[in-house]
Amino acid sequence: MSAKKPKKSGPSGTSEESTQSVQYHQDLHDVQIELVKFQKQLIRDNEKVLLIFEGRDAAGKDGTIKHFTEHLSPRETRIVALGKPSDREQTQWYFQRHVAHLPAAQEIVFMNRSWYNRAGVERVMGFCTDDQYEEFMETVPMFEQMLIRSGIHLFKYYLDIDKEEQKRRLSSRTEDPLKQWKISPIDMAAQKHWADYSLARNQMFARTHSALAPWVIVRADNKDHARVHVIRDFLSRVTYKGKKESVVLPDSTTVFPYSRSYLDNGMIAP
Repeated sequence: MSAKKPKKSGPSGTSEESTQSVQYHQDLHDVQIELVKFQKQLIRDNEKVLLIFEGRDAAGKDGTIKHFTEHLSPRETRIVALGKPSDREQTQWYFQRHVAHLPAAQEIVFMNRSWYNRAGVERVMGFCTDDQYEEFMETVPMFEQMLIRSGIHLFKYYLDIDKEEQKRRLSSRTEDPLKQWKISPIDMAAQKHWADYSLARNQMFARTHSALAPWVIVRADNKDHARVHVIRDFLSRVTYKGKKESVVLPDSTTVFPYSRSYLDNGMIAP
């Protein structure tokens, strides 16, 4: 029996897409190996790491965190995605329910949204008062300074996409039966309030970005590219034995520290 001939790629660029897919999976595999190396070092050194992921609705926070944690030790890795606060929690100090989820020694905690809900969705949708918003914006830099001084290594990532890409992704959720849990009234209002979210985001950056706790922007219109390079960026910012520097070099046009000038030149979506 003769061997089957390989299928020829069609005019749509299937061969190129296949090559890109192979490269993506190889790159992802390489950075995930580096993440395992880092976690081993973190456990040996009793360190504490907290990664905060904020961003537009449908920007890819879930998938990014999934690829970060895929091969990490579940015992020392936690994902925190808090829901709407209870009536009791609404009477507490705003940061109180988040404090219980902070990392202990040897742990990495990923927050899929965080206390910055107050600067984003709560601000835009009117779920907090002006006084509550101002109190948060004034105190969050001090709160984060306390966390860092306590020994927590804090990383803040904001996943950014343009308006048309968000529209496409939100529409796909309504058609995909496996993504029904992602559909919410808040998500469905995202396009309507696009400009409001942009303003809230810009104010959040201006008032909570600092040398001690900087915001790092991730251009996530291309999910695969963004996932690899946000992991690379994180790995480039930490130290561990056996790091392959060539593997952890991020694309500086995809992942970059916040700067006011990037709002003007289009690197951050308007």
